[in-house]
Amino acid sequence: MSDLSRRHFLKLGACVVGGACAASALPETGHAGDAVAASTLTTTLPYPRVKLVHLTDLKAGQELRLSYPDNASPISLLKFGKPVLTGMGPDQDIVAFSRYCTHMGGTLQFKADTGAFHCPLHYAMFDAQKGGLTVIGQATDNLPQVELEIDAKGDIYAVGIKGLIYGRQANVLA
Repeated sequence: MSDLSRRHFLKLGACVVGGACAASALPETGHAGDAVAASTLTTTLPYPRVKLVHLTDLKAGQELRLSYPDNASPISLLKFGKPVLTGMGPDQDIVAFSRYCTHMGGTLQFKADTGAFHCPLHYAMFDAQKGGLTVIGQATDNLPQVELEIDAKGDIYAVGIKGLIYGRQANVLA
């Protein structure tokens, strides 16, 4: 019979497993000439730069429905006529958001009288004047906001998205 008790065997096993975990967490060492491989876990995605409209095409208080970064992603481009949080343009009043609710993906409706997006499924509400902030409802995330650029000619471009569009693991499929 062996002098190895069950308790000693379990302690030894835990040390072996812990050592293996610690060793796998250490960075690999290589030669100075080795190339660094690109990570597949990047958080910055290569968004397309897409022209949406010209500044003169927007009217204060009206919603313009478009899609970005692809045709399966409806967005709303809004001009409020007064400065808003994260607003772009000469008056800091232009914003764009995904129209998918962050709770269960319902297609949101913008209501100009409240300045908010309303979800028809579970009545979540998102304040478009405050960066897509969740006001009420079961949604736990704010609305994904489209990053905009305005060039010297007044053309408005979508260049990225802050936040994850509902139902996707990444916002760009290609």
